[in-house]
Amino acid sequence: MTPPRANSAAARDIANALHPYTDLKAHLETGPLIMTRGKGVRVWDETGKEYIEGLAGLWCAALGFDNERLVEAATRQMRKLPFYHSFTAKSHEPLIDLSEMLIERAPVAMSKVFFANSGSEANDSAIKMIWYFNNALNRPKKKKLIGRVKGYHGITLAAASLTGLPANHRSFDVPLPGFVHTITPHFYHGAKPGESEEDFATRCADELEKLILAEGPDTVAAMFAEPVMGAGGVIVPPRGYFPKIQKVLSKYDILLVADEVICGFGRTGNYWGSQTLDIRPDILTCAKALSSSYLPISAVMVNERVFQGLAEESHKIGTFGHGFTYSGHPVAAAVAVEALKIYDETGIIDHVRQVGAHMQKELRRRFAGHELVGEARGVGLIAAIELIEDRESHKNFEPAAKVGVRLGKLCEKHGVISRAMVNDVLAFSPPLIITEPEVDEMLTRFGRALDELAVEMRREKMAVVG
Repeated sequence: MTPPRANSAAARDIANALHPYTDLKAHLETGPLIMTRGKGVRVWDETGKEYIEGLAGLWCAALGFDNERLVEAATRQMRKLPFYHSFTAKSHEPLIDLSEMLIERAPVAMSKVFFANSGSEANDSAIKMIWYFNNALNRPKKKKLIGRVKGYHGITLAAASLTGLPANHRSFDVPLPGFVHTITPHFYHGAKPGESEEDFATRCADELEKLILAEGPDTVAAMFAEPVMGAGGVIVPPRGYFPKIQKVLSKYDILLVADEVICGFGRTGNYWGSQTLDIRPDILTCAKALSSSYLPISAVMVNERVFQGLAEESHKIGTFGHGFTYSGHPVAAAVAVEALKIYDETGIIDHVRQVGAHMQKELRRRFAGHELVGEARGVGLIAAIELIEDRESHKNFEPAAKVGVRLGKLCEKHGVISRAMVNDVLAFSPPLIITEPEVDEMLTRFGRALDELAVEMRREKMAVVG
């Protein structure tokens, strides 16, 4: 690769920036892909090359990259009240409006909303609230938290401990004590021969109950679950999974937290993934599409039972000793209010149902039979292609081969941005405003990249044999 020019943006990035989810040493040689502008579902890099953003950035730019209403909402609020906090019973109109709108739109009855700045902070806050709640009920031992293998809930110390991905644990000394993980509800890899989806869902619930009994029901406080697992590979649970899981949790008085950071605000074809997957959470966390990610904001919604525990304990202590300087920041909240209005006014849910059904159909039609593809999966406007070494046994490629990473680079070459994840899964989560012709164009570009990879790998195999 040609070294970046001295004082170029790439050279300055290499000299000064530390990037998340990046091989930091390799980055010193390869440098960044620098984006300069966006419009609709497309972005352009500094050379002028155009890409369809197949992941909406990081599952998040729901309204695309040039929504003027969101820009105007931020500008108006910046001029009116550019900052205020919500500590010590202070408030402002955007926070009040957004709280009310979220409670009205919640998938089940919720009581109050707490604001943070990211999905990680929202889940971290939910963890602290759960511990606080159990102290209020005089249950000091009921503090353990259950995540799922391949689940993703963020990168703070606590949220990373809930997360079930090796790269988020290794060398960071997490999970912390008190965090445990149950099995991944992925039928493609997890089902036994002859096992139906219903039977597999039952076994997942049985495994959860065994874990709870092994840990001690009086020590387990809550379980966190994404409706559709995102960073773990876009894993849609088997039919009946969540009702079976919730029956077990209810039996032992264990709270369920729905992590709607990716699935919320229409991604799965309903306003909430909880509605798509039949989940009735006690606590719900959300972020990303809350503001279409134009500004950082996240939220934690709690039901009345949880809120009463928080209220009683805070009254006993004299304060609820948790919060962020930017909790409910007025500019971010104003943008989020406008985003929710746009979702309502444009009928985004109906749009996702229509375009999402088209994307799911085309994804399977075009790629399910491809020589490198083991499974094409998803729901609504979130989907994935899993690359596989052996289709019959469902055997994945060796991680060291980095087949998914190779395909991700070829996707960029052909003008579409996806994301390579564990087990060589390539994800699709385009802006919710994407049209059917744009879906077709995105998948055509992806298909070119996939075919190029297949040719490369056949040649490499022949060279080894020869």
